[in-house]
Amino acid sequence: MANKIANSENFDSNDKALVVFTPSGKRGRFNLGTPVLDAARSLGVDIDSVCGGRAICGRCQIVPGSGEFAKHGISTNKNALSEFSEVEKRYETKRGLKDGYRLSCQTKILGDAVIDVPESSQVHKQVVRKRAEARDIDINPLSKLYYIEVDEPDMHDPSSDLERVFLALEQQWDLSGVEIDFPLLAQLQKTLRDGKWKITVAVHSDGKNNDANKEIIALWPGFHDAAYGLAIDVGSTTIAAHLCNLATGEVVASNGLMNPQIRFGEDLMSRVSYVMMNPGGDIEMTAEVRSAISELGRQTSDEAGICIDDILEVTLVGNPVMHHLLLGIDPIELGGAPFALTTGLPVKIPAIKLGLDLNPSTQVYVLPCIAGHVGADTAAVILSEEPYKSDDMMLLVDVGTNAEIVLGNKDRLVACSSPTGPAFEGAQISCGQRAAPGAIERIRIDRETLEPVFRVIGSELWSNEDGFDEAIASTGITGICGSGIIEIIAEMFLSGIIDIDGLIDGSLALKTDRIITNDRTFSYVIHQGEQTLAITQNDVRAIQLAKAALYAGIKLLMEKLEITQIDTIRLAGAFGSHIDVKYAMALGLIPDCNLAHVHSAGNAAGTGARIALLNKHARETIETVVRKVEKIETAVEPKFQEHFVNAMAFPHKVDEFPNLSAEIVLPAPKPAAPQSSTGRRRRRRK
Repeated sequence: MANKIANSENFDSNDKALVVFTPSGKRGRFNLGTPVLDAARSLGVDIDSVCGGRAICGRCQIVPGSGEFAKHGISTNKNALSEFSEVEKRYETKRGLKDGYRLSCQTKILGDAVIDVPESSQVHKQVVRKRAEARDIDINPLSKLYYIEVDEPDMHDPSSDLERVFLALEQQWDLSGVEIDFPLLAQLQKTLRDGKWKITVAVHSDGKNNDANKEIIALWPGFHDAAYGLAIDVGSTTIAAHLCNLATGEVVASNGLMNPQIRFGEDLMSRVSYVMMNPGGDIEMTAEVRSAISELGRQTSDEAGICIDDILEVTLVGNPVMHHLLLGIDPIELGGAPFALTTGLPVKIPAIKLGLDLNPSTQVYVLPCIAGHVGADTAAVILSEEPYKSDDMMLLVDVGTNAEIVLGNKDRLVACSSPTGPAFEGAQISCGQRAAPGAIERIRIDRETLEPVFRVIGSELWSNEDGFDEAIASTGITGICGSGIIEIIAEMFLSGIIDIDGLIDGSLALKTDRIITNDRTFSYVIHQGEQTLAITQNDVRAIQLAKAALYAGIKLLMEKLEITQIDTIRLAGAFGSHIDVKYAMALGLIPDCNLAHVHSAGNAAGTGARIALLNKHARETIETVVRKVEKIETAVEPKFQEHFVNAMAFPHKVDEFPNLSAEIVLPAPKPAAPQSSTGRRRRRRK
C-alpha cells in the first residue's frame, strides 16, 4: 500500500496525499501542508468550528488513525500529520485535549492519512434512532433491594457486623446463604453507623433456582428505594442505552452515541482486518467501546437525575465482533472460515472486571451468541419477538452493516448472516450520511414530471410546502440518510428512472433536467444548493449489492425449511423503524408477503436486552432457545451466488410479488434505453 510521508519542514506543495475522513467515508487528495480543517471543508465533511481556525473554540477536534487500513488502501502513522504545535500545546494547557486528539485547524497533512471526526466535533450530531419500545415485561430482576434493621454490637455478643447483617436478612426477609462482594466489606461498618443500624442492601441472585447464589452488591445507610439497570445494544455503527427502574421496568432515560470504533473501519470485516494488520488494534478498539459504554452510563444517569452507583445491573448485546471486542477477545478467528467464536455462552462478570466506569459491583450479563456471524443481538431479537412461540412462519430481519436473519416458528428456527455492508446506513453512497438534522429521510417522485419532493430530519414539512426553507434554515440540506436512500432508489424504480436491472435511463434527459451525465453513466439530481445531491449509477449498484445479499440469505433459509411463503415479517433496528415497508418490498429487500403482516419491530435487540435485564427467567429462556437455532453459513452454501444474482434485479429476477402488486403498480419491463451521454441538458432546478 502506498504511503508517502513528508518532512514537516521540507515538502513540495505539489505533492498530494490521500486523506479519508471517517465516519463519512469521504476522501480526496490534497497538497502536502494543507490544514486538515480546510481539507475536511472542501469535501463537505461535517466538522464544527466557530473561531475561524484560531484554536480558540476547540470544536474542530479530530482523531488521527494509525496503522494499516486495508479497506482504504492506506498505511499511515503519526508522521502523516504535522507535529503537535505550540498553539495546540497552549490550548491543551488551558482547555484540555483528550489523549490522541488534535485540533484540525492547526494540523497539517504530510502524508496519506485516515482521520476520524468524533461525534463531539460534528455540527450535525447523529440522531440515534434506537428508542425504547413500549412493551409489557414481567418484572422479576436478579438484583433487589432489602431494608433491614441490624442489631447493634454488644460486649456479650462477639458476632461481627457482617454476621448480624446476614442474620437480619434471614430473620426479616427469609434470605439465607447470602454472601458479600469483597470490596464492600470496607464500607460496611461506616454504612451501618451512618444509618444508625438501619440500612438497605442490594442482593444479586443468579436466578437459577431456590438455591441460587446470593450476593450483596451495594449498601446504603437508612432506607433506599432506587435500583436501576442499563440495557445496552452495542451496534457496529451506534451504541444505544436504556436506563430502567428495576422495580417497575420504567425506562427513565435513553441515550446513544456513535460507536467510536468506526474510525478503525465502517464494517465488521474492516475492523477485523485492522486487527490482523495492526497488532494490538483489538486492545485499542476494546478500550474505545468500554469508554463509550461508561460515557452512556454517565449520560443516562445524569439525564435521569440519579447517582451512577444506583445502577446495579447491565445487560449487553451485540454482533459477534462487537461481543468479542467488548470482552477483550481478539476477533481475528471471526474473520475467516470456520468463523469460530471464542465463546457463545452467556457471560456474567462484575463491571470492574470489564473496565467499566460504573459501580464496581454492578453485575454485567452478556447474552449468548448463536454462531460466528449471528450474535447476542440476534439472540435479543429472538427474545423480543418470540418466534419460538409462534404457529406462523415468521421472518426476523435486523439490518445493519451485517444483516442477521432468523426464520421459523415454534417447531424450528434457522438463522444466517448476510454481508449487506453500510450502504443502508448512508455510507458508500455519494451523498449519503448518518441520520442527523438536515438529512433527507423521505422522498416522492412525480410519475409524469419526475420532479422530487422530500422531507429532512428535523422538519415535518415537505420541500414543496410553505415554510420549508425557514424550517430547515438552521440545518440546511446536508445529505441522504439510510431510510432516504431506500425510498429514493425505490421511487426511481417505480417512476421508471431506473429499470429492473438498476440502470438509470439516460434517454429521460430529454424529458427532465434532473437526469444529468456523469462520465459514461447518468445521475438523478434531487437537490441543488450549496451542495448538489444526486443519485449516481454507482449509488444504485451499492444498494443492489446490499439488498441482493440480504434477499439471498432469506432465500437460503426458506429452502432449508422447504417453504415458499412467509406469514409475517418483522424488520428490526433503526432501519426497520424508519422505512416504509412497501418500499423495502418494492426494492426486493424482503420476499413478497401480505403487507398488513409486515411490521417494524423497532429496536428489538434493545428490547430483548431490556427483557433480560428485568426478568431473570428470560435469561434462562434465551440460553435454551439459542442452542436450538440452526445456523446456516452463507459463505459455503453453493446456491447463495445464484440467489444473489437473481436478487440484483428490482424487485427480483424470477420471484413474483402478487401481494405487493395488489398494493402498488410495478413498472412493466421495457427495453434497455440507449446510454448515450450526449442527451440534451437543461438548467437544473432546486
